[in-house]
This record gives sequence, structure tokens and C-alpha cells, in this order.
Amino acid sequence: MVPLLLVLLLALILFGAGFALKILWWIAIIVLVVWLLGFVVRPGAAGGKRGRWYRW
Repeated sequence: MVPLLLVLLLALILFGAGFALKILWWIAIIVLVVWLLGFVVRPGAAGGKRGRWYRW
């Protein structure tokens, strides 16, 4: 009975980790797209130079 519970627990942990990693990949892709869009749509700064689109 104990080995069966250990196998089920391991399967549950691996399923949870796989789901979490898939969500993290989607978040990383969204952040990358927003970061790349920032280079395209950043406003021009004074003096004709292109400014930074972020404030920090």
C-alpha cells in the first residue's frame, strides 16, 4: 500500500510541476512580447534621440 501511495504522490508532484512550468513558459513569452514591443513603440526624447520607454 505504501509504494502505491508513493507512486501516486510522485505522479501528482510531477503533474503539478509540469503544469506550473507550462504556465511559466506562457508568462515568459508574454513578457518577451511586451519587452520587444517597447522597442518599437517607444516615444522620441528631446533632441531627436529615442528615449527609453521605461522609467527606471
